Amino acid sequence: MDLGLKDRVYVVTGATRGLGYASARELTADGAKVVLTGRDAGRAEAAANELGPNAVGVAADNSDSQAPARLVATARERFGRFDGILISVGGPAPGSAADNTDEQWTAAFESVFLGAVRLARAAAAELTDGGVIGFVLSGSVHEPIPGLTISNGLRPGLAGFAKSLSVELGPRGIRVVGLLPARIDTDRVRELDALSGDAEAARAGNESRIPLRRYGAPEEFGRSAAFLLSPAASYLTGVMLPVDGGSRHGF
Repeated sequence: MDLGLKDRVYVVTGATRGLGYASARELTADGAKVVLTGRDAGRAEAAANELGPNAVGVAADNSDSQAPARLVATARERFGRFDGILISVGGPAPGSAADNTDEQWTAAFESVFLGAVRLARAAAAELTDGGVIGFVLSGSVHEPIPGLTISNGLRPGLAGFAKSLSVELGPRGIRVVGLLPARIDTDRVRELDALSGDAEAARAGNESRIPLRRYGAPEEFGRSAAFLLSPAASYLTGVMLPVDGGSRHGF
């Protein structure tokens, strides 16, 4: 099936590694062009170089209020159009409700929550019929994850914002979608497993609770993201797609 991605232009934030990079890779593999971001200019440029001439890397921090307009402008200047954005943010600091500090909550709110809202608003102002806004969220939207209290607090709120935005933008033909990854085999997930003190045992325990009995590969997540962002998914909006090997047991 042709996803219709050829020559479409997307901004993908937090894309120097992990889920953002996997998504950018699958988009470019299907013919799209991407502006990918990361906090470090060198890493953003290196990631773009790995993807080839249809990618450009830009240093940007999601908590920077000036970044959204700059990223949309870069897409138009480098590739001549702007068709959508995938908002992927780094995971906030782990910890319990008792341990996380006000400073950690504030930093995470600025980057994970308000930063994502700003990016979505800037994209919405520039997109036209057929445009799409995607959010990389987490399975914690539905089920809190032990040891990730800040994430558990912020991700469901972003899902609510995304659903509200989908209703507001629907009449303009702009879609809003979310992806809810669980145990995808990225550096971030391996770091979380290591927090237990026995990464191998933590992974084995997690895999035993996943119906497919394994962690997902980054490219499996990337392909899901590429489909949701593509014209092939033109009648899907307001959806929160679990990419979790069946971990979510509810409907």
